[in-house]
Amino acid sequence: MKFFTKNKTSNGYPRKKKSQLRDWSEALIVAAILALIIRTFVVQAFKIPSGSMEDTLLIGDHLLVNKFIYGLQVPFSDEPMLSIQDPERGDIIVFEFPEDKGKSYFQRRDFIKRIIGLPGDKIEIRSKNVYINGERYLTPEAVYKDGTLTAGPRDNMPEVIVPEDKYFVMGDNRDRSYDSRFWGFVDRSVIKGKAFIKYWSWDTENFRPRWSRIGRMID
Repeated sequence: MKFFTKNKTSNGYPRKKKSQLRDWSEALIVAAILALIIRTFVVQAFKIPSGSMEDTLLIGDHLLVNKFIYGLQVPFSDEPMLSIQDPERGDIIVFEFPEDKGKSYFQRRDFIKRIIGLPGDKIEIRSKNVYINGERYLTPEAVYKDGTLTAGPRDNMPEVIVPEDKYFVMGDNRDRSYDSRFWGFVDRSVIKGKAFIKYWSWDTENFRPRWSRIGRMID
């Protein structure tokens, strides 16, 4: 009767041990695949590069975005699957900048704004005031840092109707935001997700963390 030891084959020869390099390579490949799946379908990290969402979001804030709440985006399809909810007024969303449509993957930019108008809404701006379906829309997050009035769409925009499957978005820093007032609507198919938490914040001017902002949920 033959007995097989842990480190020997049935022929009695020593088993070949996996090299440490192979073990590390396999672990890194698995980790990379998991990271890609999580980034594609679950959450993704974003950094705020501009002041268009002040004072809700500051330059240097780092966010996590829920990528499945509005449904998983299936390749070669504009229809999301397994949607938990539809985008709602007041949601802060990350989306692919509509004017980058047709550009290569590496040239496309992500924008972050707040949803103001839903499909079917009538949106109008008069002397900086936003009107939705004829009623003034007030939100505590909106700030105005320029007291002057302009004749352009920033402060005065004729009434528009939000088309089906599209959304009207604005930055909370209303006087310093390049948003739907200038370039139009956001198609649902380019929405990447809903921002929900600030996991890190760095004050570049004072070269220090903003401890009070870290771990705060985003409203």
